[in-house]
Amino acid sequence: MPVPEEGIAAFRGRVLARGRELYRDLPWRRDFDPYGIWVSEVMLQQTQVARVDGRWQRWLGRFPTVDALAAASTADVLEEWQGMGYNRRALAMREAARIVAAAGGELPREVDELVALPGVGPATAAGIRAFAFDLPATYLETNVRTVFLHELMPDAEDVPDSVLRPLVEQACPPDATDPEDDPRTWYYALLDYGAHLKRTLPNPSRRSRSHVRQSRFEGSRRQKRAELVRILLEEGRGAEPPTTAELARELDRREREAGRDPVGEPLVRDLLEALSREGFCRPAEDDKWRL
Repeated sequence: MPVPEEGIAAFRGRVLARGRELYRDLPWRRDFDPYGIWVSEVMLQQTQVARVDGRWQRWLGRFPTVDALAAASTADVLEEWQGMGYNRRALAMREAARIVAAAGGELPREVDELVALPGVGPATAAGIRAFAFDLPATYLETNVRTVFLHELMPDAEDVPDSVLRPLVEQACPPDATDPEDDPRTWYYALLDYGAHLKRTLPNPSRRSRSHVRQSRFEGSRRQKRAELVRILLEEGRGAEPPTTAELARELDRREREAGRDPVGEPLVRDLLEALSREGFCRPAEDDKWRL
C-alpha cells in the first residue's frame, strides 16, 4: 500500500510535531555510546520504560563496557538481570559482547552484521543503528506500528509487517544533516507519539498481524524456570552447590507459599537440564548444580 510522497511528507510533519510535544527525556537518550544504547534496546523489549529507568543505570555501573560484560560470569550477569524477565536475553547479550570484544570492542553499524550477533534481531539492530549512529534504519516495533496504523491505516485490520515495513523505510529521513529531523529524532518522535496513542486510545497496534497477547506468566513453565534461576543464584555459588532434590524442595516450598501446586523433582530435573543446555547452569558431581 504505497503512500504518495506528499502524503508521507504531511504524515512526517504531524509525527515530528507530536514528538516535540510528547518528548520523554529518558536517560539513555542522552547517551550516544553504542553499548549503552544496545543495553537499553534489549531491556526495553516487552518491558515498561519506568521499569528500565534505574536498572539501565545500574547495569552500566556494574558492566560499563562491552569488555566488562564479555568478562562477566554467568552468575553475575543473571544476578544483575533479575526482575527484568527473559533471563536468556542477558546471557545472549553477554555472548554477543564476547564476539564484539574479540573483534576489537566496537559494535558494528550495519544491520546484517548486527543481526549476526546472538540475541540481536532486526528491531534491535535498527534501534542501535538509528539511536547510536544516527543512521537511517527500518525500526519496526510496537509503538512505531501504532503510529503508522493510526495515521495511515485507521480502518485496516490484520495488517502484516510486510505492508508496514516499506512505509517505515520510506518515512525515515535519509541522513543526519538536520538535527531537528534525523533518524534518531524521527524514531524518538514515533516512540513517544505511539506510547501516547496506546495510553489514550484503544491500542491501534492490536490491528497489526504481529500483535500477540502475552501469555500468562504466573504458574507457567517460564515462571518456574525463572524461580529456579533465582534459587540457583542464592544457593549455587557456594562450596556445596545444591542437589536436584534440594532445588526441588525449595522450589516446591515457594510454589506452595504462592498458592500454587508443588512442582516435583522430575519436572525440576527437566528444567535444570534445559537450563544447562542454554548455559544457565552446569551439572556437578553427586547430582549437584552450579552456575
